[in-house]
Amino acid sequence: MKWKDQFRFIRQNIKKNKVRTMMTILATAMGCAFLIVLASVGYGLQESVVKDTLEQQVVTEIDIYGFEEEGEYRSLTMDDIDYLESIDGVKAVTRRNQVRQIPMYMLEEYKAEAMTYVTHFPSEVEAGLKLQDGRMPEKENEVIVGSHFRNYLSVNTDDENIYDEETGEVKEEYIYPDDLVGKTINMEVRQDLEGENGTHTISLTVVGVLQEPSREWMQDQNVYISESVYNEIEEFTGTPGGELGIDPGNLETDTTDTFDEVHVYAKNLEKVQGIADKLEENNYAIYSVVNEMEQINMLFTIAKAGLILVGTIAIVIASIGIYNTMTMAVTERAPDIGIMKAIGANPKTIKQIFVLESSYIGIIGAIIGTIVAYLISVLVNIGLPFIIEMAFEDELPEGLQFSAIPPSLVFIAVGICLFVTILSGMRPAKRATQIDVLKAMRREI
Repeated sequence: MKWKDQFRFIRQNIKKNKVRTMMTILATAMGCAFLIVLASVGYGLQESVVKDTLEQQVVTEIDIYGFEEEGEYRSLTMDDIDYLESIDGVKAVTRRNQVRQIPMYMLEEYKAEAMTYVTHFPSEVEAGLKLQDGRMPEKENEVIVGSHFRNYLSVNTDDENIYDEETGEVKEEYIYPDDLVGKTINMEVRQDLEGENGTHTISLTVVGVLQEPSREWMQDQNVYISESVYNEIEEFTGTPGGELGIDPGNLETDTTDTFDEVHVYAKNLEKVQGIADKLEENNYAIYSVVNEMEQINMLFTIAKAGLILVGTIAIVIASIGIYNTMTMAVTERAPDIGIMKAIGANPKTIKQIFVLESSYIGIIGAIIGTIVAYLISVLVNIGLPFIIEMAFEDELPEGLQFSAIPPSLVFIAVGICLFVTILSGMRPAKRATQIDVLKAMRREI
């Protein structure tokens, strides 16, 4: 029997039993849609979490916390920096030292305390540091400030009304009103002198303001100074990094040869893992966002597998309807099967016809289920955040996605659906090949 004749035979049977076949297709479509929608929650949340993580951190950045030497960790030195810069695939190596007290910054009657760092500006620029205003420092007394530094540079007053009750930030009318670029600010550092505090003022010129962080909730109010200013602070306090609470005179030589923060930036994402592996082999204590991505993806892979397994149960339940439909089809078409066998039809051909019919039901059900799943996914992403915000009066994170349906999920769902439906039709198809010709002709099964 030709393929064309087999499909004609299948279509005739479907037309003869439209209602029963459509109900079976509907059950299959519901099972497939349930599987896709359920698993899409795992895919959607994974995309949101991964996207949020990538936006918060530089994906090509590797943080280095120290070098393990004889079971102990030491700070990195210039020799380490030179080695790190020589590694294949490394774009830049930034290094910073933090002033170990919080200096006071003054501009006219406005004051603000801010964390202060000495940094190597050329490597920062090479790593991707960008300004929203001004330029990078070129002289020893030139500095750049974080994008939120001005928000904390306020009138020195004890009035609590300067703070906004909702945000806790200083009200705009108390903040320094002009641009900071080109302004001279005075940095005041302290010194411990036998229970008394001495102060030293250094005049600095603000030449640039850093670009705002990628996330709205992140704040950058830091001040970035040159190495010479850092050395001046150490000379005044007599302590490493200007640290308070320790006896002056503990200043070691070449303190700027070690670094508090070192970050390696790869040329692209593909280079990160190779660089990280090499650093770990050479006893560097590191952290990379790639490691976090691996852990997140592993957790979501397990979750998605579980959701797909639960969704598969719905398709298995739908397969019971397919089995019932195909069994009844074999019973009703017993005379037709008898005639085909009488004229010499191969049992394999008869079995193939019923397997094709169950596959036909599965494919149509999978197509309808996929379309319905996409519609439900859109409604979930639009409606669910609104419902949650109305019910719990809590604003969800921006960009949170509850459902996502990648092509791979569709292929998995359709594959499972087709496999289960074919499996459901195998037993009735085998039974069709075992029908006795004489009994079939007499309609006695």
